[in-house]
Amino acid sequence: MRFVDNPQTMTEEMGMYEARGKIKLISDLQTFNRGFTKREFVITTEDSKYPQDIKFETARDKTALLDNLQVGQEVSVSFDIRGNEYNGKYYVNLNAWKIQAGGQQQQQQQAPANNFGSEPSFVEDNSFGEPSVEDLRGDEPPF
Repeated sequence: MRFVDNPQTMTEEMGMYEARGKIKLISDLQTFNRGFTKREFVITTEDSKYPQDIKFETARDKTALLDNLQVGQEVSVSFDIRGNEYNGKYYVNLNAWKIQAGGQQQQQQQAPANNFGSEPSFVEDNSFGEPSVEDLRGDEPPF
């Protein structure tokens, strides 16, 4: 699967995705109900004609991956695609689980297991950092 014109910028291999670009924005840490935390960041891919700004998120302990990175820095982001429904609206999140800065590895991580075809569960502390049912109760979605 290819998302952009330049296959060197974003690739998919066995359900694991990777994107390369320059950091454009790193948001502050956000804390939601029951201690759920996330942090978002944006990279700009340098595709041939049309650079793309792509937003990723890190959750729970993965928020620390952004601590030593700066705007303007070249990175390679390994991520998975997560989707969910909340109050009749559908959301897609690009969940970063490894970030390599300037070709150097920021943190060694194994790819999360692929759970396609299984029923979604609301586990309190799952490896994808998704919010629990309690986190989803409220006026604003936590994503």
